[in-house]
Amino acid sequence: MVVESRYQKVARTKSILRSFFLVQAITLLLGLFLLLFRSASEDLALRGLEIATVTCGLISLIIGELGRKRSRVNLLRFFMVSSSIVVSLFIYCAIRKYSGFMAVTSTSYWEIIVSELLEVVLAVVGLVFHLFIIGYTFHLIANMSIPKRGS
Repeated sequence: MVVESRYQKVARTKSILRSFFLVQAITLLLGLFLLLFRSASEDLALRGLEIATVTCGLISLIIGELGRKRSRVNLLRFFMVSSSIVVSLFIYCAIRKYSGFMAVTSTSYWEIIVSELLEVVLAVVGLVFHLFIIGYTFHLIANMSIPKRGS
């Protein structure tokens, strides 16, 4: 039995996207854990946007996974838009912290820098994987669409 190459590409892209979704979910869960851990010592209201952004990112990944599993193009398109918004908000939250100057006042300053640096590293890793995910999702949607016939 011969399988059309387009279906083979869809199956291969779906398996690649599954691993990228898993890495992105781990990154978001680490970010959420770090935010909740740091919010225990700080005011939770200051971290509200960041926690909401990470939560929306996890919901967006669930929508993307449903679209990938069930081959739903509309869910994948919604995932592309919503996850792009989430990643841009996450990068904004990471950059917003460094907009002002901080004075070295105590030894806890270095602990704060290390933990905030970890948040920035998670944001950059999330951005890199997001770019790959969007590329592969676009490729998957193109291969799942009905080919146009030449006249």
